[in-house]
Amino acid sequence: MSITVKNISKNYGTQRAVDSISFSIEKGEIVGFLGPNGAGKSTTMKIINGFLKATEGEVLVNNINVAENSLDAQKHIGYLPEHNPLYLEMFVKEYLNFCAEVHQVSKESVSIILKKVGLNPESHKKIKQLSKGYRQRVGLAAAMLHNPDVLILDEPTTGLDPNQLVEIRSLIKEIGANKTVLFSTHVLQEVEAICDRVIIINKGQLVADKQLSELKGESLETLFRSLTN
Repeated sequence: MSITVKNISKNYGTQRAVDSISFSIEKGEIVGFLGPNGAGKSTTMKIINGFLKATEGEVLVNNINVAENSLDAQKHIGYLPEHNPLYLEMFVKEYLNFCAEVHQVSKESVSIILKKVGLNPESHKKIKQLSKGYRQRVGLAAAMLHNPDVLILDEPTTGLDPNQLVEIRSLIKEIGANKTVLFSTHVLQEVEAICDRVIIINKGQLVADKQLSELKGESLETLFRSLTN
């Protein structure tokens, strides 16, 4: 089992941003993580990554307790935050070589990942010269560079044009064939196109955890609206 979330809660003072959420995700699953703004999606993802500590509960990644062994757990995780943090003055290949040193992986891994995400033609450009779609590819490349078992992608397709959307969705689907992928999005069609399963949270609480095949003619949009209004 790749991700196990057990009754996690997160308080900010008197505000409860995440309220006793539990779920598990197996290897090979691509799971869409949905909810309105402020539902607690990004907070939950940061807890899974070990960037935030839960107030209560625990998270296991490949049976490693994230709170107790965050560095070990993070070796198994690739993370693309909502606001993709990149060094804009660096060249694409230079930046990925830097990431390779951080992860202690070979420079050969950089060549492999550049090809995998379609960045070879852009590899000698500065990141600031790239379109939003190609910047997202750089973020995905950095997240995948150390060949993690688990990918956590927070709004990976925000702001992309239609062609870029198709390319990034195809890439996520290809990646997810042998990894565990949890990604948040506001685009319901994206979930229907890519995912095996959907988890919906609202006001910090888990309100649905369904295989898309279980919807039986009920549209995802109808389900989402009924649970988040």
